[in-house]
Amino acid sequence: MVEGATNKVQLKDSGAHNWYRFVLSFPPHLVREYLRAFNAEAGDTVLDPFCGTGTTLVECKKLGIESVGIEAHPMTHFASAVKVDWTPSPEGLLGHANEIAQDVRKVLEADGIDDDRIYDPQSLFGGWNGNGLRVLPETSRKLLLKNSISPLPLHKTLVLLDRLDRAAPGPFRGHERLALAKALVSRIGNVRFGPEVGVGPAKPDAPVLSPWLSGVREIAEDLSELEKVDGALATAHHADSRSTLGVLEPNSVDAVITSPPYPNEKDYTRTTRLETILLGFVKDRSELQALKQGLVRSNTRGVYKGDDDDRWASGYPEVQRIAEAIEARRIELGKTSGFERLYGRVTKLYFGGMARHLADLRRVLRPGAQLAYVVGDQASYLRVMIRTGQLLGDIAES
Repeated sequence: MVEGATNKVQLKDSGAHNWYRFVLSFPPHLVREYLRAFNAEAGDTVLDPFCGTGTTLVECKKLGIESVGIEAHPMTHFASAVKVDWTPSPEGLLGHANEIAQDVRKVLEADGIDDDRIYDPQSLFGGWNGNGLRVLPETSRKLLLKNSISPLPLHKTLVLLDRLDRAAPGPFRGHERLALAKALVSRIGNVRFGPEVGVGPAKPDAPVLSPWLSGVREIAEDLSELEKVDGALATAHHADSRSTLGVLEPNSVDAVITSPPYPNEKDYTRTTRLETILLGFVKDRSELQALKQGLVRSNTRGVYKGDDDDRWASGYPEVQRIAEAIEARRIELGKTSGFERLYGRVTKLYFGGMARHLADLRRVLRPGAQLAYVVGDQASYLRVMIRTGQLLGDIAES
């Protein structure tokens, strides 16, 4: 871990990175520091096996270094794939988005709604009670954080999504949808980050088209600059990082730069829940469970009966000691909830999953490959310290 590195995107780095960014992403300048330290150059291949929203891939592409990403979460994988696609015409993207916006305005006007106004729902339609507004299917609605988006902004968002879905497949589809994902969490919905995800005061109404078009314009402006860059190939695979050989050739990777999950009780599927559901990447509880099962276990909300990655941690005494210390602390404090009972086990599942990842990864590395894993020490489970970096280093060496 690089101490003191600020987790912010500097203005000069913002191109493509700010199209959509996971709240816990690491900064582009940190990727550059590792690329310099590794003497990475054109002809090398850099892997990010937990590529999230594509920081490593975008930065490598800008610098002319081929890169590959693996990401199990469909929403963040989508973001990575779009952020390294610099082929759309900026003018074409803007023109297409404006056509869609005009169509959406007509539909909303037929409902008596002007998206440029902020309505008081109590007075809308002379005493509106919510009847006639578009809603999510019940199976999808139940997955959202409660009150993470208000009924009227949701209605307008669903009208826009319907129009986007009816557009003929083309080069602008992904970028337009990604701009909406960013607008949902930054302007339209009620979610707040600190960095834990939560729900702030509900906004009775919020504009949808203007923040969406603002995001599209930002993408178009960046594309105008990025089309001048002779970018290297960057590929994002939707896959499980514990099975890298499923998507990569043996002996094909020169360097790894990544920020994996930590054993910190953060449910990464909650942080992106609003956009994941509204953009249709997860439609019901079974699909959400399947998503979580493809992730390295780092929180108790993602533990399932058949999980067995903990067997990969059985040969590491320090992992076993920490798990036992967490369980002893739980008993000492009288903590009895279902989540608290899983704290010790999820620690073993996490390090077992990472051991499984590293064992599989070894076969895709070229001789002399260099690895950078950006992690932090944790005391999330009843204040028992977990030296994550040291433990992962020990496991990697073994």
